[in-house]
Amino acid sequence: MTSGAETDAISFDRQDFRAALGSFATGVTIVTARAPDGRMAGVTCNSFASVSLDPPLVLWSLALKSSSLDVFEQASHFAVNVLSADQGMLAMKFARSSDDKFSGVDLVAESSVAPLIAGSKAHFQCRKADRYYGGDHAIYLGAVEQYGYGDAEPLLFSSGRFRTLLSEPL
Repeated sequence: MTSGAETDAISFDRQDFRAALGSFATGVTIVTARAPDGRMAGVTCNSFASVSLDPPLVLWSLALKSSSLDVFEQASHFAVNVLSADQGMLAMKFARSSDDKFSGVDLVAESSVAPLIAGSKAHFQCRKADRYYGGDHAIYLGAVEQYGYGDAEPLLFSSGRFRTLLSEPL
C-alpha cells in the first residue's frame, strides 16, 4: 500500500524517531467498534484528532498489523472514548493483545453501535466516513453523530508515560 506522502530513502533510527514523536504530549483514548456479527474490539490510541466542525469530523489511526483491524474494517461505526486521569490501567488493558479486553469493563450502553466506556472524560460516536492508508497504518475518518463530555481531568501521554495536568490553565 502506498500513500501520497512517499519519501525518498530517508533513514531514521526507529527508536530515536519514536522518542522524538513522544515529545508531543497527547490525550489518551480507547477507540471501540462492533462488527456486524457482534464481536467487539477496542484499542488504546493517542492518534485521535479533530478535523472539522462543519461537518463534525474526527480521525484516528490503527496499525495494519493490529489484531483488531478486522473488526474496525467491518464496523459501520466506531466510538472514541477520551480517558480520564484515573483510567490509566484501562488504557494499559486495551493496549495489549487479548481476546476479551471488555471483560470487567463498565460500559455505558451495551446496545450502542460502538461500546462507550463508563467514566471517560468524553466520547464521540462516529459513523465511519472514510479510510485512508498512510505507511503502516489505516487512518479512519469519522462523522460524529453523538458526543458527550464531563469535568474529569484528562489522561495524557508524553515521553512514553501516562501523565496528568500539573498546573492550572494559562
